[in-house]
Amino acid sequence: MCLTAKAAGFPDCAKDMQAVTRTVPADAAASIRFEGVRPGTYALAIFHDENGNKKLDTFLGIPREGFGFSRNPTVRFGPPRFAQAGFEVGDGIARVTVRMQYLL
Repeated sequence: MCLTAKAAGFPDCAKDMQAVTRTVPADAAASIRFEGVRPGTYALAIFHDENGNKKLDTFLGIPREGFGFSRNPTVRFGPPRFAQAGFEVGDGIARVTVRMQYLL
């Protein structure tokens, strides 16, 4: 999973050196905590790496593995924009629920 405050770093965090990433076994608890996140606008992207190859596998551009984004935007052709998945983090606790999607 990838948590970023930069639109250019969404959804894979490759262009955001300050992004927070986590790798969690699929059978782990469904609740993940990011600590020390400063107030601002963030977007979260998650994918289920079913075969452990550290990438989202696709077939003809369609994800073969599960994925999800903060704010659960409708996904049509490609990932949502940062603005569609962005959410505000303040001084307190921010809770975000991500619905995983499986297409193939």
